[in-house]
Amino acid sequence: MTDMLSAPHNALPTAPASRPAARWAAAGGVVAGPLFLAVGIAQGFARDGFDFTRNAISQLALGPAGWIQTASFVLTGALLIAGATGLRRVLRGGPGATWGAALVGVFGVSFWVAAAFPADAGAGFPVGAPEETVMSGHGAVHMFGGMIGYLALCVALVVLARPLAARGLRGWAVASRAVPVAVLAGFMASAASVLAFTAGAGLGLLWLSAVTARLSAGAGSDK
Repeated sequence: MTDMLSAPHNALPTAPASRPAARWAAAGGVVAGPLFLAVGIAQGFARDGFDFTRNAISQLALGPAGWIQTASFVLTGALLIAGATGLRRVLRGGPGATWGAALVGVFGVSFWVAAAFPADAGAGFPVGAPEETVMSGHGAVHMFGGMIGYLALCVALVVLARPLAARGLRGWAVASRAVPVAVLAGFMASAASVLAFTAGAGLGLLWLSAVTARLSAGAGSDK
């Protein structure tokens, strides 16, 4: 009878085993941004007619080699959703666990929307495309999906500032609230400068990677 009563306590040590799995899942959110940007930048320099000052990375999904960028959208979305799952497990029971992870998941889904509904041609890309961009149905969905996705990212970074602050990472928390301002500023300047839009979007992706890595590493000193 004594053995039977003490048996449930043997199950407790299995809980910590889930933490490595959570960190592996969160790793998807760490590599997603840098991988997406690396693939996009490499293509931008390799594809004829592409100009970072005039064309958005999304337009790389157009033309004969567009499948590469489409695959990048799909893979990045999957990695971000995996990262959201990992963040939820890493932060379980703490601030930001539910909404932070959910918003990162929405951001991930927006990449799948971008893959399914490509951007419109324009500004001379692909080669032979007119300078003026004519908005199509799929182009409108692409833009709307991206807008929702990056708004979700901005709110997610603000939400994730809470667990950063709770772990004593005050500098990280302040930065996580400031980065969304820069991201939104890049979006607002997109009409005048595509490069500003790309820089703002890239900053958001990279900061999400940094925050995910920091939270997955556990509590530590503010640096």
